[in-house]
Formats: sequence, structure tokens, C-alpha cells
Amino acid sequence: MATRLLYLARHGEQDRPPQTPPGVDPPETGLSARGRRQATLLGERLRGVPFDAVHHGPLPRAAQTAELIAAALPGIRVHASDEVGDHLPDDTDPAGLPEAYARFLAGFSAAERADGPRLTAAALRRFATAPADGDRRDLIVTHTFLIAWFVRHALDAPERRWLGFNAHNCGLTVIRYRDGVPPTLIAVNDVAHLPPDLRATGLPADYVF
Repeated sequence: MATRLLYLARHGEQDRPPQTPPGVDPPETGLSARGRRQATLLGERLRGVPFDAVHHGPLPRAAQTAELIAAALPGIRVHASDEVGDHLPDDTDPAGLPEAYARFLAGFSAAERADGPRLTAAALRRFATAPADGDRRDLIVTHTFLIAWFVRHALDAPERRWLGFNAHNCGLTVIRYRDGVPPTLIAVNDVAHLPPDLRATGLPADYVF
């Protein structure tokens, strides 16, 4: 029975300009010094894992994290993909949700509500399946929303349960896919490779409920 082991890692801490007001998303930048250290340690954690490929979203913080991890994985192919970028995974109905959740969802535009779920569905079709020919190990360096959606999907949980999943920077989630059986969660938000001072979500206050 062919098996896919899917490794999902959130990017390292983003470099946040000191003048950025609290609660405001910083402009798109790469990793901070802490983020580079987080990514390097995750690479050391994964050294020796026989990955078939590393995939990352298009934003600088994901691309730089993937590059630092791949430095510990010589010979492994690295690919950028819009499918595993930073997007709204589901146009979740806010009815009946806590006020903080509904307020958070209301901040997304109509375009984000259409494009995000489409990209997420494509990511699931591509990665949340058993391989057709032989075992595979894939690493995706992405963002907390997509990781939350993969975990929700693996558990066959209600769609709104992606909300409130707060992934650590360079936390590691591993899911196993085989034909004929439900997905198996092997690890979720594992940060054993990070010292306590590098364990943080770095998420904005309006998302950490």
C-alpha cells in the first residue's frame, strides 16, 4: 500500500519593522534573525529525511524558510507554488461563531473569499492523497491557515474548525495518507527542535483568540 508522509511546517518569524504599529500586519518581508534561527534548527531536525521534494508558498518568509531548511537536505528539489501560499482556506459562514472569529473573517475581501478556497482545494487534491506509484515524503513550508485546514481535513472535522489553530513558527505537523483508510496525524505543531525562547506563534492579536 503506497503511503504519502506529508510534512507541514510554518515559516519562521517574519522580520517586523520596529515602526509597525501593534495589531497591524507588517509589509511583506523576509525572516528576522530569530526566524532564520528557527528555520535552521528545523532543517537540522529534518536532516536525513529522504524527502522527494520541498514545496513553499511564494511569500519571502516562506521562500527563505524553505531555503534554510533545504540547506540541510542536499539534492532535494525545492519548488514554489501558489497553492501552498498564505490565503483564506474557506469562506466560513460566521453565523454562530464567537464574535472574535466573526470579526476576523469579516476582514477578508470578496476576492480573497473566492481565490483562497480555490487554491486550498487544489493543495488538497495535490497533497492530501496517497501517491499513485510508490511511497512519497513531501515537505510543505507554508502558513498557519493552510496547516489548520490540512489538520481539520485529516480529522474530518467541521469546516469551521480550522479557526483557532495557532501554529508556531517552524512548528512541524506530519500527516500520513494511504488508500482505503483515513489520514493519520503523526505530529501536530511539534517544536521539540526549538529552545523555549524561540517557540512563538507570532500571530496578530486579532487571530489568537
